[in-house]
Amino acid sequence: MNYNEEGLHNRGSHSSGKDLGLTGSGEQGEKHVDAEQLRHNYDGTHIRGFETAEGTRLHRGLKARHITMIAIGGALGTGLIIGTGKALANAGPGSLFISYTFIGAIVFIVMSGLGEMAAWLPLSAGFTGYATRYCHPSLGFALGWTYWFKYIIVTPNQLTAAALTIQFWVDRETVNPGVFVAIFLVLIVSINYFGGIKFFGEFEFWLSSFKVIIVLGIILFSLVIACGGGPDGDARGFRYWNDPGAFAPWSPMREGYSTTSDDLKRFLGFWSVMVNATFAYLGTELVGVTAGEAQNPRRSIPKAIKLTFYRILLFYCLSVFLVGMIVPYNSPELAFANKQSNPSAAASPFVVAAQLAGVKTLPHIINACILVFVFSAANSDLYIASRTLYGLASDEAAPAIFKKTDRRGVPYPSLALCTVFALLAFLNVSDDSRKVFVHFVNLTTIFGILTWISLLVTHIYFIRARRAQNIAEESLPYKAPLGMWGTYVALFFCCLIALTKNFDVFIKTNGVAFHFESFITGYLGIPLYLILLFGHMLYTKSRGVKAHEADFYSGKEILDAEEAEFLEVQALERAKSRGMKKFYNRYIAWLF
Repeated sequence: MNYNEEGLHNRGSHSSGKDLGLTGSGEQGEKHVDAEQLRHNYDGTHIRGFETAEGTRLHRGLKARHITMIAIGGALGTGLIIGTGKALANAGPGSLFISYTFIGAIVFIVMSGLGEMAAWLPLSAGFTGYATRYCHPSLGFALGWTYWFKYIIVTPNQLTAAALTIQFWVDRETVNPGVFVAIFLVLIVSINYFGGIKFFGEFEFWLSSFKVIIVLGIILFSLVIACGGGPDGDARGFRYWNDPGAFAPWSPMREGYSTTSDDLKRFLGFWSVMVNATFAYLGTELVGVTAGEAQNPRRSIPKAIKLTFYRILLFYCLSVFLVGMIVPYNSPELAFANKQSNPSAAASPFVVAAQLAGVKTLPHIINACILVFVFSAANSDLYIASRTLYGLASDEAAPAIFKKTDRRGVPYPSLALCTVFALLAFLNVSDDSRKVFVHFVNLTTIFGILTWISLLVTHIYFIRARRAQNIAEESLPYKAPLGMWGTYVALFFCCLIALTKNFDVFIKTNGVAFHFESFITGYLGIPLYLILLFGHMLYTKSRGVKAHEADFYSGKEILDAEEAEFLEVQALERAKSRGMKKFYNRYIAWLF
């Protein structure tokens, strides 16, 4: 490797393992150092964002197939099955397809940058640690806390969505939704705590696999309907792209705005879908949180990132392309569905398509699928919230108690606090409280976009530092395909979307000239983020990381040793495998 180690230092600790008299795993056939011995030698030596001591470190219990399926299923949820209906009604099939494809490309760039940093050195602190090491400690502080804020609100919201989905079968007068909220909360806490990381990974693997099967089934169903295989025998093809059209005027301005240009209406419709698509993809980055608990992360993380491209292409782009073929944007059933406040099958455009084609049983199947989606999301959201708080503590941005772990590597103080916030789901049992909670959710969705922006900025600084220290690209386990320029393009559009995501508050609709409630909840996240960023900067008097001083090596030798040990054990297990296990290792394992 072409390393220039002059000027390297760990901010507040040491330069690298060589300062402790350690040697990493050799790349020319040298015998590697025992990882446990390395961790023992590091015990008492603090590495910011990288935990080595028993009692604070995470356990690497996530297998490659766990990481892959969590990455694939991470953003498959109600945003795809339900959210596409609102987007289609607002702007038409052409705008829907272009917007989801374009934002999908932006998401892949974000994921590629994150993958490049995570594959080089999977830190315990996750996102927070990358920003602190390569850019600025205050950026790490703001990024970590805003990301945590997002998930402590989203988790109870997902629990409520799961409870409300059941109202498709059981109305709230018969059974109060709070009963189902309590059941789901107990389940996700049990999965996250009692099962440990290995059980969590296995559980999410099968849930994500089921979600993939569901979406593939929906795609196949849509294709059959479009080709005339439904009960009505009508081959729709591209009929709805011609009549009523591919690009629709923005739905709130279709009536009573005769003086407004049709081109402007269509552009507003297109941009509204850009915003909807962004929200649908939020959560894709969660695979970066799993890096600290992944086995052989230098292989599994890049593999998962690469599969993100195909997931976007297959699941999102193909799904929205087909839904635009089987449902006209001006369908009365679609307009009615978009007025539904509950995340039930009645609000899904695929159910509307089934009704138009004469299929009777699909709504119940779709509703059961939605229930699985939101339950899986609630489970993974609680996991992300707890690991984000743990990462903040590891990066010295939260009280140290939150980085404590039990013998299975579960950060139980962090999980306990996040569970307390999950109890906010019971506020949603009341209709009045639910309205307030919707505003909270609108407030925190901006934090998802700010997370992408922060990760892109961090990646730019990572590349600058890597070049300043003459670290060869060939030494990287994974390199972002579009490099720094791709990151700059993605950063520009993420900033633009963040500033315009609630553009409708400035447009007079329904007789209201300025929607101040939506404005406050939609944009308050930006000043809160800036307060965290600059407040931390002023309080700690921290400075940005200079390119030639960025720490690329502290903790790396431990990871090198762990990787070498894992590969040795894996090779031995494969050599001894027999029967179905041998079949899996030879013909299936390569998928993951």
